[in-house]
Amino acid sequence: MTMKEPHNADQEPAPAPGMEADPVSTMRIFRSFSETQRTQRVARALLALFFVLLALYTVRGFLPSLIWGCIFAIASWPLYARARRRWHSRTHQTMLPVLFTLAMALIFLGPLALFGLEAGREAEGVLRLLNDARHSGIPVPPWISHLPYGQQAIETWWTDHLKNPADISALLGSMNIGQGVKVTQQLGSQVLHRVLLFVFAILTLFFLLKDGDAVIRQSLNVSRRAFGKRGERIALQMIASVHGSVSGLVLVGIGEGMLMGLAYLVAGAPHPFLFGVITAIAAMIPFCALIAIGAVALLLLVNTGAVLTALAIVLFGIAVIFLADHLVRPALIGGSTQLPFLWVLMGILGGAESWSLLGLFVGPAIMAVLHMLWLNWSRARY
Repeated sequence: MTMKEPHNADQEPAPAPGMEADPVSTMRIFRSFSETQRTQRVARALLALFFVLLALYTVRGFLPSLIWGCIFAIASWPLYARARRRWHSRTHQTMLPVLFTLAMALIFLGPLALFGLEAGREAEGVLRLLNDARHSGIPVPPWISHLPYGQQAIETWWTDHLKNPADISALLGSMNIGQGVKVTQQLGSQVLHRVLLFVFAILTLFFLLKDGDAVIRQSLNVSRRAFGKRGERIALQMIASVHGSVSGLVLVGIGEGMLMGLAYLVAGAPHPFLFGVITAIAAMIPFCALIAIGAVALLLLVNTGAVLTALAIVLFGIAVIFLADHLVRPALIGGSTQLPFLWVLMGILGGAESWSLLGLFVGPAIMAVLHMLWLNWSRARY
């Protein structure tokens, strides 16, 4: 008989046959599972990126309208939220967005309608002037005699080229009617396209106001999940920049237009209200109001020959533009985001050059985010 060895309580039981522990196999299984998960995450990210790019390509023609709708919504949201708190009712969940959307549309359609009516009225006068010029020529205007210098040269050129009816008929006859019709058709198609884009932007504004709370909540969730708290700061910086741009460009431009419209009225310029609206629109782009002011001064000079009045309009306009573009506008745009004046100016002018009218609001927003990133990266860390 052989004696059995005593059983040790601390000794682990022997594994069953075929169930021996293999750390290398376990590590391989875990690594394979991790690689599978990583591959699936990359595949999901690429699939999501593919559909995002596909969607952007599909709506690429309406992207400016979407951005304009977002700008309108950001600009009007504080006033809309205040009105919604005052008239909080389920009945206003649709009517209030409709009213705000119609008000925003009228802000743009009102000046355009006024401009169209005035253009239609002036078109008849222009046609009558062309008909008279074809039969009797264009006489030398009396304001040329009031010019400080160059009177004789201008009168001689005018007499040789515009006073003779035969020269006017030859000039008008040299115009290509077919080319004019083609340009008119192209202009009509462009106007129709712009109208469709504006309607889509207004529809975007309505739905953003109506579902604004859900859009804000979803955007914050996506921003926090993708970028963390810093992503939320970037979004808030862009929103503050859009608010500042609307105040600094639109409101200041309207103020300049009102001041210059009053000056046009006092000076006796033709159509002072219409040219005040044109000046307000041009003043939304820095330094562009000088074009409208110069046109009004030229009309004053042609119609009345009042050289001093035209010069006074130009000097007053320069003073208003200087104060608005160097004091008021940088304070409104840069004050909301702590953006220096040079960054504001680069954002406005560079945005207008790269993105046309949309860049007036997108440019400062981009520069505000870049300035915030620069401050974060350049801050000393010890």
